[in-house]
Amino acid sequence: MKHIKIAGVPEHFNLPWHLCIENGEFEAVGIDLRWTDIPEGTGKMCQMLRDGETDIAVILSEGIVKDITAGNPSKIVQVYVESPLIWGIHVGAQSKYKTISDLENTKVAISRYGSGSQLMAYVNADNQGWDTEKLQFEIVNTIDGAVKALTSGNADYFMWERFMTKPLVDKGIFRRVGDCPTPWPCFVIVARDELMKKHPNTIAQILEIINSKTQKFKEIPSIDRTLAIKYHQQIEDIQEWLRLTEWSQKPLSEEKLNKIQNQLIDLKIIDKKGTFAEIVKAL
Repeated sequence: MKHIKIAGVPEHFNLPWHLCIENGEFEAVGIDLRWTDIPEGTGKMCQMLRDGETDIAVILSEGIVKDITAGNPSKIVQVYVESPLIWGIHVGAQSKYKTISDLENTKVAISRYGSGSQLMAYVNADNQGWDTEKLQFEIVNTIDGAVKALTSGNADYFMWERFMTKPLVDKGIFRRVGDCPTPWPCFVIVARDELMKKHPNTIAQILEIINSKTQKFKEIPSIDRTLAIKYHQQIEDIQEWLRLTEWSQKPLSEEKLNKIQNQLIDLKIIDKKGTFAEIVKAL
């Protein structure tokens, strides 16, 4: 039995992994795949990959591209979700801010530096024509930390996946003032270089199993109800999310990598581009 550690956010995108693990599909081919939920998100997972605390991560494309160009010893082995991530832009329920334009020169809550919540704050600021060098950040670690920061006034807005944040909107804790979709496929699967050298066939087996699951995920009977119960969502919100979400079973193309890197360069998030071979390894 090969022991492999994998990390990802505790969100509905990753239910296919949990179903495969619960059904013993990895175990059946001699792989003990141990999943760890990372509520802090991409910045934390980048650190875990660097430190060898996880072998594989299901992670935001822009965050891991930035970190690999900065020396993370990992490669993107496949796109996991092809469709954009829809980032909701949220303020506290009692906030005086009513529109996205009201938020210029205010403080944004982020999970940590290098996280998707920080990088997408730059993308949103650029979309709005704001001066990105004037962005101010408050580190909150998790969505619970964001609730505290927005409620206390330590931060003014918070960007997080729209559907996972919707229960906080429904409860009157947050108010959503707009959306900011990623201009690229949102999640990729990344493996440490060390694992790829030692066990390339194991990674290929893992991808084959998860791809088989994601291809037919939407056809699973009552999957909308399962998702709604597990992730505390309204059924109609989950049904909309399922309509908008497309999983992938393909490698990241050079064209899409260039799109991500060009935007990160434009926003001054990275100062040099990595080569395709440095960032992507299709198995």
